[in-house]
Amino acid sequence: MYRILLVEDDQSLAKVLSDHLKKYNYDCFISSDFEDIESEFKQISPHLVLLDINLPKYDGFYWCRKIRQLSNCPIIILSARNGDFEQVFGIENGADDYILKPFSLDVVVAKINGYIRRTYGDYATDKSERTVSRGDIKLYMESLILESSQLQAALTKKEMLLASILLEHSPKVLSRETLLAKIWDDESFVEDNTLNVNIARLRKKFEEIEAKVNIEAVRGIGYRLFIEGIE
Repeated sequence: MYRILLVEDDQSLAKVLSDHLKKYNYDCFISSDFEDIESEFKQISPHLVLLDINLPKYDGFYWCRKIRQLSNCPIIILSARNGDFEQVFGIENGADDYILKPFSLDVVVAKINGYIRRTYGDYATDKSERTVSRGDIKLYMESLILESSQLQAALTKKEMLLASILLEHSPKVLSRETLLAKIWDDESFVEDNTLNVNIARLRKKFEEIEAKVNIEAVRGIGYRLFIEGIE
């Protein structure tokens, strides 16, 4: 079942839209913390986001940029702002589509169906989605999704690059220099603790998907990734 994150502060509209989407077998999550949409996105790892513009604290353009830094999943803006500037600005900030309010529920569903098919389903271009697989762990490099045991976690681009090189070379030890060169264009300007921080974040992502993985620090050299049951 595909997951949709609905970021809409009009609760009555959100419920109507959510109930309608459930009829089409979508798992719809209504945002509840408008000050930290980013954390909700990471927790839910949605396949698609429906995003209002007029939101408390930060507007939808801000959250669109934040989400786009984490994932390439489709983002559809739902807004009463009908000016050309707003629509162009929304697309330029990472949205894939812009639907004006008031809207037809059937039109929204048709748009969602189209993006889901093109991104994940019948019309998806398999060649465009690079993956790394080890055991039951699968990393989707364009979608920035880490998957195992039917659970998924959204990654940042740097977390994805770090996961890819560790998975590809598991269980070999990779030097800090090798890892830094893979992730940063010029590792000479990266603080020594930066790699440690990103390793710690990646460990948490593996925990989120209940993967039987251990990223071991090898003193004086770097890191290696072990997967239980795989030599």
